[in-house]
Amino acid sequence: MQFGQQVLRTLTKHIVLNTDKMKQDGWQNGKAIPATLLLGLITQGGAIVWTVSMMMSDIESNSRAISGITMRMSKVEAMVQTQAVSLARIDVNISHIRGAVEKMAN
Repeated sequence: MQFGQQVLRTLTKHIVLNTDKMKQDGWQNGKAIPATLLLGLITQGGAIVWTVSMMMSDIESNSRAISGITMRMSKVEAMVQTQAVSLARIDVNISHIRGAVEKMAN
């Protein structure tokens, strides 16, 4: 806990001194950039690269899953069509059987 407070005091002092110095001198391209700022920017850049790579990996995985689902859907549609044809044939057979039974009953 003591070390963390010491680091925090040092960073706060550094930021305050740099801020006061920038107010006096004005910010120019030749001025030094604090290492913590550079570290923060590099960390954010790394996080962005990592996030984009994970997103691309997820997109690739989803594309493969969609292809598989599309193939399965085509098979299901073909089976449904076959079942519809079979059902129509069964309906025709039932109506013929009904007609034959009615003829026998009369």
